[in-house]
Amino acid sequence: MKSSLGFPICVNKNKAYIGIILIQFINAGTALLSKAALVRGMNSYVFVFYRNAVATLVLAPFAFFLESNKSAPLSYNLLCKIFFVALVGFTVCLNLFNFALKYTTATYASASMNTIPAITFIMAVFSRMERISLRQWYGRAKVLGSMMVLSGAMVIILVKGPPIYSGTQKGASNASINHISRGNWIKGCLIMLSANITWSTWLILQAPIVKQYPSTLRLATLQYFFSSIQSAIWAVAMDRKISSWKLGWDVNLISVLFCGIIVTGIGFWLRVWIVGKKGPVFVAMFTPLSFIITAIFSALLWNEVLHWGSVGGIILLIGGLYSVLWGKNKEGKNKTNEQRSIAKEETTLESITRQ
Repeated sequence: MKSSLGFPICVNKNKAYIGIILIQFINAGTALLSKAALVRGMNSYVFVFYRNAVATLVLAPFAFFLESNKSAPLSYNLLCKIFFVALVGFTVCLNLFNFALKYTTATYASASMNTIPAITFIMAVFSRMERISLRQWYGRAKVLGSMMVLSGAMVIILVKGPPIYSGTQKGASNASINHISRGNWIKGCLIMLSANITWSTWLILQAPIVKQYPSTLRLATLQYFFSSIQSAIWAVAMDRKISSWKLGWDVNLISVLFCGIIVTGIGFWLRVWIVGKKGPVFVAMFTPLSFIITAIFSALLWNEVLHWGSVGGIILLIGGLYSVLWGKNKEGKNKTNEQRSIAKEETTLESITRQ
């Protein structure tokens, strides 16, 4: 049986689920390939520049042709805001992320992404974009979930524990991945959390700019373009060797193209489409899946060993994430019901007045 679009009916009904699973594979691929490129000696600052430059080239044609009719005027003030937001979300965040990957693992990088919803919620509360209602269960769930997420992150950083299984070392790159010193591990984890904080800051700052400039593709393209300039200056300031900028036919080139084309192009479009179909909570609910995929492939490709301390922290982290999402979802439904009841009352009053 096929639908009118040519897809089998079972596929057509579950396209959103297939899409969100694909996004988690893309997220896992980002952490895995970025780690692989850095382990092979690619300069992390140059990597960010190439990634943003490729992303700009990928999005620019779509932004030009698809949003030519609804593009808003750009003022100098708005351009300055977009430049600053690009600096926070794409330049600083990605440089911190890649720098942290040198001292952590792809598995931890993927697991730490689960802290972003909780960090964003905490920042939104402090900036008065969110309100906490401790009288309601959903308010308590959001607060408790945020505390669990941050506790889980600290457990992963500070508590290593014994390995879950014994791995055999295969090659120098595997040794460099598995034998990370205690000091470097803590430093890398803290820098990774800093990267997540900057991304959460970007999410908070993004909301008012989208209202001023609703052309989503053009806004993303402008941010990637500004970030390419910023990343180039940052990379030159940190490393002036010409050899650092060379790309060969190896994993470094694959990583740049994957992050620039797949993550930015396909990943961006899929997220927008799924949020439109199922909402943002649906997208966030599947975030832990990318950690599971990353952990499996890290163990298979690099013989990466998980420790019990990390597992305990990850369980706390994922549990906290779902608590925040549950509270947010219940709060949204409660507000919708309240709005419906108010609308009903207004309709009833209007009908009585007319009679």
